[in-house]
Amino acid sequence: MSRSLQLLAAASFPPSLLLRTNCRSLPFNDFLNSCSSLSALQCLHAHILTQGLSHHLALATKLISLAAALSPTMDYARKLFDAAPHRDSFMWNTLLRGYADSGPCEEVPVLYRRMHRLGLSPDNFTFPFVVRSCAVLSALREGKEVHCNVIKTGFDSNVFLQSALVTMYSQNGEISDSELVFGDMTFRNIVSWTAMIAGYAQNCLFGKAVRVFQWMVASGMQPNDVTLVSVLPALKGLECLHSGESIHGHIIKRGLDSHVSLMNALIAMYGKCGSIDVARFLFNRMPVQSLVSWNAMIAAYEQSGDGIRAIKLFRGMLTEKVPFNSVTLVSVISACSSSGALETGKWVHKLAKSRGLESDVRVGNALLNMYAKCGGVDPAREIFEELPWRGVVSWSAMIGAYATHGHAEMALELFSEMQAEGVRPNTFTFTSVLAACSHSGLVDEGMKHFESMEKDYAITPTVEHCACMVDLLGRAGRLVDAYEFIKRMGVEPDAGVWGALLGACRIHGNLELAEFVAEDLFRLGSHDVTFYVLMSNMYAEAGRWEDAARWRNMMRELELKKIPGCSLVNTQKWSHDMPFMIEKLTCSICFSNLIGSHF
Repeated sequence: MSRSLQLLAAASFPPSLLLRTNCRSLPFNDFLNSCSSLSALQCLHAHILTQGLSHHLALATKLISLAAALSPTMDYARKLFDAAPHRDSFMWNTLLRGYADSGPCEEVPVLYRRMHRLGLSPDNFTFPFVVRSCAVLSALREGKEVHCNVIKTGFDSNVFLQSALVTMYSQNGEISDSELVFGDMTFRNIVSWTAMIAGYAQNCLFGKAVRVFQWMVASGMQPNDVTLVSVLPALKGLECLHSGESIHGHIIKRGLDSHVSLMNALIAMYGKCGSIDVARFLFNRMPVQSLVSWNAMIAAYEQSGDGIRAIKLFRGMLTEKVPFNSVTLVSVISACSSSGALETGKWVHKLAKSRGLESDVRVGNALLNMYAKCGGVDPAREIFEELPWRGVVSWSAMIGAYATHGHAEMALELFSEMQAEGVRPNTFTFTSVLAACSHSGLVDEGMKHFESMEKDYAITPTVEHCACMVDLLGRAGRLVDAYEFIKRMGVEPDAGVWGALLGACRIHGNLELAEFVAEDLFRLGSHDVTFYVLMSNMYAEAGRWEDAARWRNMMRELELKKIPGCSLVNTQKWSHDMPFMIEKLTCSICFSNLIGSHF
């Protein structure tokens, strides 16, 4: 029997106490404050009903709060709310908080509108719950309406509400609105700074996330564990290993290295930056490895190109009976794709089916990519047709699969279907479309789509798009047009662009233009051996043996200067030395390198 029930059983309420208007509910308030289980709450609720106190506003509100916290769903709390004869703003806020914390969040905007219809004025406690739910639901229009009401009611200077608005806008991709709210804040607490940092990181504006972090520290605000978890993905995105190590050293100094969420973020950061051994060491030393930990480590192996170890770790995860989710499967399927492990991929596909995860769009897209790379376009098309919802990623992947396998007509036909269904293509879609045109020699079609990118979709051509166009013109023998295209490109041509033209020069035997292209490659400092081989072979085919020998000699000299790859980690000493390396972070890495001398 819980403490609340023991007290209730032992208590006898004098009639004089129960009849006093202001004191009848006091014993129940005490019992409710010590209530810690749903059964105890239901027992107390029954006693409150028998005492005729169900109409008491404070007791009813307390019951709703506890029901929301102790019950697995909001059904009990909602019944209590609906049965209450009188409801004030505090009771409404209590129910809103329950739905915002426990879900379903869809109820929060509905209740908020109902409050308005009843003439109840929301306060500074109401708005954060509504804004937070709009963020979760990606309900931008409703969120903007709430923001207007916040301004009208004069609560727009509330720091917690402003922080919630920053999060709401950034999670909906409206980062400029987040910046406006953040810029208007007269006072910023740690929640505000963290919201802005996380917003930038979530929208892949990693440089801005790091700069706001630096600004925060310079202002004298000490980051907490949530702030550090928010900035680490930005460092991961920028692949700033040194700065990430600095953050790691700070985490150790402050004794935060037992926080699972921080360790997960560090594993992801080290993995993306190529320090797989450090990531694995952190993973192994965790006292409790959560699902997120396993996912981070598997993703680290997959992103570093070590698909075999990613698959092996996934098998270990199954052996440990750790339940996987869609995030796990996306990484494992991608690992199967990169390592050409089609049979393993089929096994993972069956696992996804058995857990009902095949219908997850991210898993479906990963399977589509895997079958396209390892199994051909037919199984990929089957996956595509079975997807419950097809977004731009799904369409782009299938178009890319057709383009890669030389089915240009199917790729372009599918692109037309995509446009007809109202799905807006992105930069990756156009890369696949242009590649399809290039492989099939469809010059006019390719030019049309290239011009359509900016004209119809406001997509600025990237260097990858330009490389596709150079390849398209080069394959068609229009080498001078390709060269002129490069000279008037809106972006700086890289080695891939010049290399595409050099390859076309070799195919069509234009040594004179190839020499100009080689000069541009030299200016870029490119040391790709392929280009040297191409030039040497072209000179040989033209009978210019001295020039061919000169390029071969240059190749040999460059090979002599190359530093052979080596591992700085002795595998036999790895487990012994790694703890020393981690501890060394606390003294050898200066956090001020990242944020100045403000710590």
